[in-house]
Amino acid sequence: MKNFGSLHGFHRIVASLAMAAMLAFGAQAAAAQDAAESAATEQLETLDPAVAADASSEDVAAGAGAYTPMKPTEGKGMPVAGAIDVQSQFSPIGKQANGLHIALVWIMAIISIFVLLLFLYVIVRFNKRANPVPSKTSHNTLIEVIWTVVPALILLGIAVPSIGLLSAQYKTPPKDAITIKAIGYQWYWGYAYPDNGDFEVVSNMLTEEEAEASGEPHQLAVDNRMVVPAGVPIRLQTTAADVIHSFAVPSLWFKLDAVPGRLNEKLLLIEEPGVYYGQCSELCGARHGYMPIAIEALPMAQYNAWVLAQGGTVAGAADAAASVAPLQEPESSVPGAPGAGAAPTA
Repeated sequence: MKNFGSLHGFHRIVASLAMAAMLAFGAQAAAAQDAAESAATEQLETLDPAVAADASSEDVAAGAGAYTPMKPTEGKGMPVAGAIDVQSQFSPIGKQANGLHIALVWIMAIISIFVLLLFLYVIVRFNKRANPVPSKTSHNTLIEVIWTVVPALILLGIAVPSIGLLSAQYKTPPKDAITIKAIGYQWYWGYAYPDNGDFEVVSNMLTEEEAEASGEPHQLAVDNRMVVPAGVPIRLQTTAADVIHSFAVPSLWFKLDAVPGRLNEKLLLIEEPGVYYGQCSELCGARHGYMPIAIEALPMAQYNAWVLAQGGTVAGAADAAASVAPLQEPESSVPGAPGAGAAPTA
């Protein structure tokens, strides 16, 4: 037994030494990994966005240099200082959702006012001074039925349009929808056009000075917008090259995660021309807050001209003159508004 005890103690000593060695080497490995990750993050943060854009794709289109970007309309498709409600909506699903949102606000207000009045009535009617002998009533069948059935009916009334909205948000795009793919990178967006020659436009945030010079909101303005046709169903697909991102544009009621190795898609239909801003809405790293989204919706003819100017293709336009420059008329989404600049030349 004494020998057995000695062996048992020896095993414990060996196990303790092995554990100490593992902890020491593990701490060194973790420190080395943290140092490598910190160096990589620092390198990415100091990387010039233009260099990152050039390195992101071997076949990137010229982007905004091939046309005159549309001038944004103040308060349209962008946040408004001091606003307390959701942004104005410019898609059918957005208007449907906003209508339900307004209805729910009124329902909550009515219920809150009713409960407040009920409290005031109870305080006045059943206080000690007005009611010195308290009632010994333990329950009331009618009241119990009412406060059970009425809330259930209210919830049922809310559930019906809510389920309809959920169904509409994930409606399958039609077969003739134009496919556009949004690709999330750390930390910028790329927009590919599979139905128009599969070219890609890389989009980086403008500096504060550049955004101010172009009359756009800072941290939302980009060098190359995602150009889409207005009034046409779009099959918007999202994916990512590194980590999870999220493509979100509040004024279009659109949000879809971009997951590496996975292709998500959703129907997008923008009712009228204009510029609509959004941001990445999934924490994706050190520069997550600098991944703005700018969508420019153009009439179909101008969209086709823009595609040709990027070196893309348009179905049924094989014989069209490749030298035709996209006409940005009007330059603003407001009818009759002055243009943002001279029309581009071929």
